[in-house]
Amino acid sequence: MLAGENISARFVVPTVASSVDLVVHLGIDAQGVRRVNEIVSVPGRVENDIIEVEPIFERVGGELRRGAGMPSRLERFERIGIDLHQILNGVH
Repeated sequence: MLAGENISARFVVPTVASSVDLVVHLGIDAQGVRRVNEIVSVPGRVENDIIEVEPIFERVGGELRRGAGMPSRLERFERIGIDLHQILNGVH
């Protein structure tokens, strides 16, 4: 990453976890079409060198459905007047 072998996973893993907000996992279906398999929030927590994620949307039975997770750093959206609870839960 920055300096080769002298940088350990103990440094890299938390650095990546604190730098990424969302991950969109794509897959290719039987017809060769790309589909979103899940969208996860990365809250920045690391346990045993594993980055914790929270599913925001996940594919269930062919449908992308709302998961229990929320994006981290909600205050960034609130500061500019965006209510993610309303958007993600389909409230108008």
